[in-house]
Amino acid sequence: MESYRTEEEQVEALKKWWDENGRTTLIGVALALGLGFGWQAWQQNQQQAQDNASALYQQMLQALSTAEETSPDAGKELATQIKDEYRGSTYAQFAALHLARLAVYDDDLAGAERELRWVLTMAEVGGEIHQTAQLRLARVAAAQGDTGGALTMLQAAESEFVTSYAQARGDILLADGREQEALLAYQSALASLDPTSPAPTTLTEKVEYLTARLPSEAASLTAEPAPAAADSARGEPVMDAAVEEGTATEAMSDEVAEGSGDAEQ
Repeated sequence: MESYRTEEEQVEALKKWWDENGRTTLIGVALALGLGFGWQAWQQNQQQAQDNASALYQQMLQALSTAEETSPDAGKELATQIKDEYRGSTYAQFAALHLARLAVYDDDLAGAERELRWVLTMAEVGGEIHQTAQLRLARVAAAQGDTGGALTMLQAAESEFVTSYAQARGDILLADGREQEALLAYQSALASLDPTSPAPTTLTEKVEYLTARLPSEAASLTAEPAPAAADSARGEPVMDAAVEEGTATEAMSDEVAEGSGDAEQ
């Protein structure tokens, strides 16, 4: 009888606990299951979106390659589609860099500026894509006549972009007729290079040209004709984004983009 009473009390205690906590327990279990399944579904959707963006990006590269930049409308449409449908992805940022490059080829500097500023708002500050967009935007700003703004953009650079930024400052200063300052910028670019690696030919040619030119100008108002290297610097308008003669990091967007199957969304 005592055993029965004990079991009966246990059952009553269990019923009482269930009445007080059963609904909360069920809700907690349901929420845990829902969150688990929801997380898995979100991950699957993210992976699917990344795969779709990657495939679309490869189509864009193919379209631009076959068009050879002469009729890139299909590539532009695909790039715009990537930006619209996969806005938060790295692929969208690369697509915008391509659109900016194409806008420069079309002499649409305002369009190039618009695309590059979009990249700056989307890319991680200080990251390679952000630094690349900033570098190219500075060249676009200089081509639009905003030399001061362009130089301001090039004041700070992460370590791997120090050389590229210094060389861009030199190009902009040289185009503005500030040859002494340009020489200092080019020399700064040379000094930032790894001493075990060869310096870019165009950079050394610009330094050699200005080094030889500046003393002669002090004695004579008639300057010697500029060699090809200096001419290219003066007329190098905008964005060596597409065909940068500098370091590999300046061409990063194209090089990384073409192999960007690993790019994270």
